[in-house]
Amino acid sequence: MATHRAPVRSFSTSVDIPAERRTKINKVLNQHLADSFDLLSQVKQAHWNVKGSDFWQLHKLFDEVAERVEEWVDELAERVTALGGYATGTVRMAAASSTLPEFPTDITDSMDYVKAVVARVSAFTNSAREAIDETDKLGDANTVDLFPEISRCADKYLYFLEAHLQD
Repeated sequence: MATHRAPVRSFSTSVDIPAERRTKINKVLNQHLADSFDLLSQVKQAHWNVKGSDFWQLHKLFDEVAERVEEWVDELAERVTALGGYATGTVRMAAASSTLPEFPTDITDSMDYVKAVVARVSAFTNSAREAIDETDKLGDANTVDLFPEISRCADKYLYFLEAHLQD
């Protein structure tokens, strides 16, 4: 769970959303920035360490997922700054603020890697769905529009991953 929060900073902007609401929206965005940066590193951990007869396909799948998550990191950070906020996006900031569980280091079976990635992608995509409602209540249609795309794409990768676990 999150143990550290970076101080809230803001900058002047001509965006017509009131500052109080922008601060709340940026809090949601920065939380997802931390979670997505953490997810990126954890999926890369699986990508680097997976072994077994299905190594190549999982190695490639994990890398594809990580590449997409990296795009979300950038989109979320840029939305924060577009709203006059300060993107808290270092690795240390992400690790301190992420809501995702730590990646297990004691697994060796390839399907255990898939299960670990599934757990983290599902937590992330479920949180992104919650962010749709949160940012909608705060009246920011552009941020609302960002989260469905992230969620849809994460759901697709969740499907690709879970297919490896189904008979």
